[in-house]
Amino acid sequence: MTVLVTGASGFVGRHLLAGYTGSGQRVLALLRRPEKLPDLRERVAALGGKADLVEGITGDLDLPALGLDTTLPPLDAVVHLGAAFGWGLEPQTARRTNVSGALSVAELAYQHGTRLVMTSGFMLENARHLQWLGIVPDAPEQTRWDTVYAKAGAYEASKLEGALRVRAFAHAQQLDYVEVQPATVSGHSESGELDPEQPLFGLIDNLGSGRLSLVPGGPDYWLPLVSVDALATLIRAASLAEQVPERLLALDPATPNLAGLLAEVAQVLGRRPPKRHIPIKVLGALLKIPGLAGLMNTAPESLHFLQPVRFDTQASEAFRQQEGVEWRPIREAIRKTAEYWRENSA
Repeated sequence: MTVLVTGASGFVGRHLLAGYTGSGQRVLALLRRPEKLPDLRERVAALGGKADLVEGITGDLDLPALGLDTTLPPLDAVVHLGAAFGWGLEPQTARRTNVSGALSVAELAYQHGTRLVMTSGFMLENARHLQWLGIVPDAPEQTRWDTVYAKAGAYEASKLEGALRVRAFAHAQQLDYVEVQPATVSGHSESGELDPEQPLFGLIDNLGSGRLSLVPGGPDYWLPLVSVDALATLIRAASLAEQVPERLLALDPATPNLAGLLAEVAQVLGRRPPKRHIPIKVLGALLKIPGLAGLMNTAPESLHFLQPVRFDTQASEAFRQQEGVEWRPIREAIRKTAEYWRENSA
């Protein structure tokens, strides 16, 4: 079996490749910088994978047709993880990678007649949020995307637009298509390893560094989480299983509310957890004061992912049971992640 993976060198990608190759599957990793292949193989091997089953192919999400100039072997699945991430992205930059690039990946899967596993985001299941942004999920061409980008910021808006346009393409072409919708990623449930660029790492860093004295939002607000190893196992199962729901919400419903999450982290770090709340609108207004977002190490865009809405995960849980995909408790992953930050923050 051969799987092509975009974003293979990223934090989630490395864990996914370790899972594939550890089970004997061959992976083609789309790489902008093919000279990084030895480093990727080394990282995959360190995670328990088989380095010799990882092959690199030069390509770029920012180029037409991914910039591919070679004939690919028959593919059993295409997994799209690659994305431009960052707060304050320029809309043009975000759209080029997260919309046009995603559509190029979908076109590649269509040309090869193979399954596309598209990683999007859990906010696509938050109907109230989509309505607030003015998004028409079933008709992305009717959405005023310039307004969405102004409201949500280029990262979130481009991920939403890319996912919905790929979804529309898949339906029109009757593509074998699965959309995995990840929550915010926590560290590995055993090692706690978490990329410093991940939002949860920043949240833990703010608490551990004394920059977080109030809990954003009200008592019902939470930051939905999924551990990186849980997400990787779900993506892999989605690419291999014969019967898969079109959308899989990669979110652990046992994630505590934000106050509970911070209390778990504070206990590990030996700090006093914040207990008083600050309304999201008030915090958002404060973060617009020049220089304050930098001092608080918090981007206004990131507040959109803190919501009081809970999600229906029954379809995803049924699929996991069907495929025998087990997740370790998310509170265990939270504690391990906090330990990882403590040991690597010096």
